[in-house]
Amino acid sequence: MKESRNLRRIAVGMFIGVLVTQTVPLSRASGRNAAQPRAAASPGSATQSANAAPGAHPAAEAVKYFSGADVHAAFEKGAPLVAKDGHAYSVSAGRRDKPGQSELHEKDTDVFYVLQGSATFVTGGRMVDPKTTAPGEIRGSAIEGGETRTLSKDDVIVIPAGVPHWFKDVQGVFLYFVVKTQ
Repeated sequence: MKESRNLRRIAVGMFIGVLVTQTVPLSRASGRNAAQPRAAASPGSATQSANAAPGAHPAAEAVKYFSGADVHAAFEKGAPLVAKDGHAYSVSAGRRDKPGQSELHEKDTDVFYVLQGSATFVTGGRMVDPKTTAPGEIRGSAIEGGETRTLSKDDVIVIPAGVPHWFKDVQGVFLYFVVKTQ
């Protein structure tokens, strides 16, 4: 039991590491995290001074916390925890109990962390009957060719933008975190 918890912590750490490396570019000039603010605005000021370093952020984004109860409720519906709404990412509680359509996201990279269940997942190949459903979003009925994998608890998979992917088969209830990032 303790070993299982440690493995889960390692997998979650890897998941977060992938998320961070996909969303936080390094500054080429300094090698530092480009998202880090360089200089803070003086207390009480509404804006940073004209002398603030280029690229400095006027205010940090608010931390987002979700209780276990909120996360479980999201998994019951397969609902988003953080919608894109101007962010470069979104976080969703994915839930599947049957196969889905094939998908291709022109701009988004998907990162999945599997919590429960097992599914046959196909990446690459050629989409069958592709149709644009929204800007940058293509859906199809299946994938021909590609690489087939079995995803199960504690697996992490990163699907780069432009790569078709498809849940070909799902055994039981399949729960997974989905991070979409540009």
